[in-house]
Amino acid sequence: MCHSTRASAVPVIPDSEGTDSNPFALDALAVFMFRVLQRDNHPGNLDKSSPNVGYVMLMFYHLYDGKSRKYFEDELVERFGSLVKIPLLKPDRSPLPASLISVLEEGLNLYNLHTKRHGRLESNKGSYVQEWAKWEKKLRDTLSANAEYLNSIQVPFKFAVQQVSEQLRKIAKGDYTIPSTEKRKLGTVVFAAVDLPVAEIQGLLNKLSGMNSKAEAFLEDKPMDNFLRKAHVTLAHKKSHGVSAVASYGLYLHRQVPVELNALLFTDKMAALQAQLGSIDDEKIVSKNEWPHVTIWTGEGVPPKEANTLPQLLSEGKATVVEINPPLTVSGTVEFY
Repeated sequence: MCHSTRASAVPVIPDSEGTDSNPFALDALAVFMFRVLQRDNHPGNLDKSSPNVGYVMLMFYHLYDGKSRKYFEDELVERFGSLVKIPLLKPDRSPLPASLISVLEEGLNLYNLHTKRHGRLESNKGSYVQEWAKWEKKLRDTLSANAEYLNSIQVPFKFAVQQVSEQLRKIAKGDYTIPSTEKRKLGTVVFAAVDLPVAEIQGLLNKLSGMNSKAEAFLEDKPMDNFLRKAHVTLAHKKSHGVSAVASYGLYLHRQVPVELNALLFTDKMAALQAQLGSIDDEKIVSKNEWPHVTIWTGEGVPPKEANTLPQLLSEGKATVVEINPPLTVSGTVEFY
């Protein structure tokens, strides 16, 4: 979805101290269960009318089993380049009451017994049906008895919304600061690109020059050997698109992708090859730039990013295009720079 729309994915998670073996502590789990049991008419039928709310919540909780909070957050930042935390619990709250700790631990133990014997079988089937029914009732009764406490430890909803909105604004502006644990991985990265073989680009230009008089007239006095020492198609740039957009290509790092070059666009100040990116594992690679291209030359004092304006200049009659027919397909590699 992100690659087809040029949007950037941002993981949003509830904040929690977590434990050594789960990103969410028991007080967060208690609040999640309490909230679910206050819902009506949930589209997924996970509300107070569901007889196995506790089991389903424990199943979600165990999705992260074995992962510490630090590991969980580091993995998200490495994959997406950013992370938004929803404030959940007040920092000065009193400890979780013993009755809540007891019922949650009882549920966790029952879940472990159930899954060891039955795997992902639902709680209303298998050897522990009666135990689950008793525990689900006990969970509701205990949460209800501690309703005042559970309401008091949550941050106000309006405050949570404000904090999330502010974090999203920073990411959208490119002002997001990477946590120190990830700075070595992403802090020095400026942009993501598909690296292309210079020799094949040079060969294409030489061939094009011999076949088209416009291309020949343009290229004959250009010092391509000096200028074209590296060739790439930019996928996302930290300044233009934000660090999370750049990091989103980390999944494809060092992977090969076919790139089709189908036109040469130029003015007296710059030139670029129009590019069409292929797929990796059937996933279409989409550049955050509106016009994917390979900048092959710019005049003195002209920054390479100005090549982005070539399609607009062409529509205004201020640039020239030479079609490459048939197009040349080269193999590139996704890299960070």
